[in-house]
Amino acid sequence: MGKVNQIIFLILIVFSLIFKAGIAISACTINTSSIRFGNYDSFSSTSSDTAGTVTINCTSDVLKANLTLSQSSTSGSFNPRQMKRSGGADLLNYNIYTDVARTIIFGNGAGGTTDVGLKRPTGKPAPWSQMIDIYGRIPPGQDIPVGSYSDTLTITIDW
Repeated sequence: MGKVNQIIFLILIVFSLIFKAGIAISACTINTSSIRFGNYDSFSSTSSDTAGTVTINCTSDVLKANLTLSQSSTSGSFNPRQMKRSGGADLLNYNIYTDVARTIIFGNGAGGTTDVGLKRPTGKPAPWSQMIDIYGRIPPGQDIPVGSYSDTLTITIDW
């Protein structure tokens, strides 16, 4: 009689594991394009602008998601974000925006920045994707030496 109870107990555990393995796990992924400003002219009176995209792909059970963009790894702030010259200490101010007019700084909602909220399209639940345009700007009039400038930002998605 003791063996029968143990076998039934083991069968229930195995059934429970099989049942849990069949449950879909909520997930989202992010794909980005690098933002490249090209050559910056220190003598120009106009900003150097560029654009890029962020594509989000989520499973059907994700109803909403929130995108945030980190502070500059160089300046440690949202405004200004800064790129550092490779092999030097020179800094170049820039920022990333959520609007084409380049007035709304993409961040985490703190310090005058905004995050980006996304919702699954209405209708029948299905995996969904959304593309977000982002815009970069280097302000004019920065007296910097020629070189390669870069910064690292982290984009995060919470759902």
